[in-house]
Amino acid sequence: MKGTIIKGIAGFYYVKSGDTVYRCRAKGTFKEKGIKPAVGDEVCFQVGTEEDNTLVTEILPRNNVFIRPFVSNVDCFIIVAAAKKPAPILQTIDRFLVMAEKAQTDIVFCINKCDLKGKQDELKEIYEPLYPTVCIGQGMEEGLEELKRLIKGKKAALAGASGVGKSTILNRLHPEAQMETGNISRKSQRGKHTTRHSELFTLDEEGTMIFDTPGFTSFDILTAEVDELQFLYPEIGAFAGECRYDNCRHLAEPECAVKQALEEGRISASRYRSYKEQMEELLK
Repeated sequence: MKGTIIKGIAGFYYVKSGDTVYRCRAKGTFKEKGIKPAVGDEVCFQVGTEEDNTLVTEILPRNNVFIRPFVSNVDCFIIVAAAKKPAPILQTIDRFLVMAEKAQTDIVFCINKCDLKGKQDELKEIYEPLYPTVCIGQGMEEGLEELKRLIKGKKAALAGASGVGKSTILNRLHPEAQMETGNISRKSQRGKHTTRHSELFTLDEEGTMIFDTPGFTSFDILTAEVDELQFLYPEIGAFAGECRYDNCRHLAEPECAVKQALEEGRISASRYRSYKEQMEELLK
């Protein structure tokens, strides 16, 4: 039989096949080969005749995989920023976007807490020209419905800084999940992680699924290569081939089309600052 791993706890993997969830162990040969099933994996499994004798026998090829949290086959990242509390940090948002671009997933930019007077207009000005953007908040059902439409039929993952409201969004998308939501720390104004393990929830009959994870901490580490970073910023990659030098990194080179576009306002200054910061980090 085939199914999708929706949860893994204490050596057991919960595999959804049709409307049924099976509790499985991994075949012993996986451990011998250093292979571990991940939430999101499409697998083959064999139903046992006795309790706890059902085995995952094969992991089908993955589209992508992440180490922290350990999940796979993400089709779409919902990159979440808060309009207020905590205040958005643009460089952090851009790091999440770069890693989502590198994973070659679809991207939806979600501005949460838009019922508060915050920086939603600034965020929309920067990101709406680049990615499908939705604004949601308490009592704002239109944005939530648009988000559901954008992720329909996909395995989507919420990603963003702690405290921006990812668990609250999950609760609104899938009320049965009832994930614990965290308060903002008064001292730091940053959120507290509230999700303790990764799980994949089914949202509708069209096969839309959403991950809830303890946080994509691997996004703290920039894994892009020097030569590919410009293409992980779609607005920068669009001008890259027009520079005088083929190996232009768009920092201080003469006749740089990207720098020209920046001066003309066709590339956001904040986005370019993030690109420059990341490029300098990679060049160290």
